[in-house]
Amino acid sequence: MNTTLKTKLGRPAGSPPVEWQTRSGLTPYPEAVSAMEERVADIRDGKARELVWLVEHPPLYTSGTSARVEDLLEPDRFPVFDTGRGGQYTYHGPGQRVAYAMMDLRERGQDLRTYVRGLEGWVIDALAQFDIKGERRDGRVGIWVAHADGREDKIAAIGVRVRGWVTYHGISINVAPDLDHFSGIVPCGIGDEGLGVTSLRDLGVNASLEDVDAILKKSFSNIFG
Repeated sequence: MNTTLKTKLGRPAGSPPVEWQTRSGLTPYPEAVSAMEERVADIRDGKARELVWLVEHPPLYTSGTSARVEDLLEPDRFPVFDTGRGGQYTYHGPGQRVAYAMMDLRERGQDLRTYVRGLEGWVIDALAQFDIKGERRDGRVGIWVAHADGREDKIAAIGVRVRGWVTYHGISINVAPDLDHFSGIVPCGIGDEGLGVTSLRDLGVNASLEDVDAILKKSFSNIFG
């Protein structure tokens, strides 16, 4: 755990704790975005606490601000939603835990780069609890797992949007999704040979979403206090 990072991202002593919510079932993507935007507005106005919202979506693709149309390989396979987060194309679907983090960076240093690094550290710390070594890669968004044969697979995606220094969107971790669903896009625009996607189940870890949720909550405090 990077104590310097935790210090930079921590809130002042006495600040109200971050709220955690878990949504059961499959949450439609437009509904999730609408709920996040409403919560962000309330946080900015001092009417609500920061929130980590754990959801699961039906199969869909989202396009970030840097998405290239040629990276959407099967445009008719699943619904495609434009979103204002950074990044390119991403898949969401059953068996994937999405954690939307609505955080007030006005109280956490107003440093977006440090915040994104904090999200990465959060995922890396959580994966370590399952004996999986997640790693950053220069020029590649998300968290990656290296294999002995040289192949590297993406296990988690990260995408952030900020409004008035309050963040939304966040991270997604592949717990046990249908990995074939990723074949309809070039995930995050990265189609190099030797790169792919993986999941906890694909790596031999039979964890439930509830198991992952518990670890995420524990690891969150290691980074964000």
